[in-house]
Amino acid sequence: MFKRVDKLQIDLPRPEEPDPDAAGAVQELLGGRFGEMSTLNNYMFQSFNFRAKKKLRPFYELIANITGEEIGHVELVSNTINVMLDGHVGNGSTNPDETPLEPALSQDNKYHFVLGGQNALPADSAGRPWSGDNVFSSGNLVNDLLHNFYLEIGARNHKMRVYQMTDNEAARELAGYLLVRGGVHATAYAKALEEITGVNMMKMLPVPDLDNSKFKHARKYEEKGEHRKLYRFSDDDYKLLDRIWNGPTPVGPPGELEVVDGLPEGGEIPDLEHIPEEFAPGFDEDQFRELSKRLQYEAGM
Repeated sequence: MFKRVDKLQIDLPRPEEPDPDAAGAVQELLGGRFGEMSTLNNYMFQSFNFRAKKKLRPFYELIANITGEEIGHVELVSNTINVMLDGHVGNGSTNPDETPLEPALSQDNKYHFVLGGQNALPADSAGRPWSGDNVFSSGNLVNDLLHNFYLEIGARNHKMRVYQMTDNEAARELAGYLLVRGGVHATAYAKALEEITGVNMMKMLPVPDLDNSKFKHARKYEEKGEHRKLYRFSDDDYKLLDRIWNGPTPVGPPGELEVVDGLPEGGEIPDLEHIPEEFAPGFDEDQFRELSKRLQYEAGM
């Protein structure tokens, strides 16, 4: 079972203006082949399908536990796209005859405006829907771990490229954080493979380099030791993670790898204002007040 906490894993900056072009690039980090929806569903199905859980418990726990973090990554990328799209892109008119959404015609990813009401979509940067074809769950542990290592390296490559496409603060905060946390997952799968096979996967690197020191928005998270921490995403389970996640860190500033009981400190989930021209969420202020009275809830209006 999954337990949900009403927080994001980090605080997100709020851009002053909508940035649909950059939001379109960040979509690749959500619904692309190497996006967070792919990492989540790969690890989730591998954990569901894992055989010999008792005999191979630490490896099962590693995949299952990382699944918990990946759910939060999907939520984090989605909210990043949302804050990058937030605001009026047109003339702010509520009169549909004044074509308030006309500027959306010039955007490469019109799906944000037509399908999503200026929100994130389960799709890649070209608007193609995410597909279950991106899930690899072979039933063979070494094969799955090797795939996961490759998946995290591919995801890292895309985050590095998106980081270099835009100076949008929300996009860079996201990419910097995920470069560090994705590095944790790549390292974890490499250590698991070495435990089973004796092969040092880290010698395959760089493919690309796991060094985050070049990225300002990643450096600060490494300075906090986030590259050394494997959070335990359960109140009572997954207590054998330190059988794999231990020893000196092979990447980033030196220190010892540690399993952290508990979740990241986290940040507030953005509460986005309504956009009348998108009919999102579809209530005017009088209707909000009436609904608030019915629910006996003070909505702050």
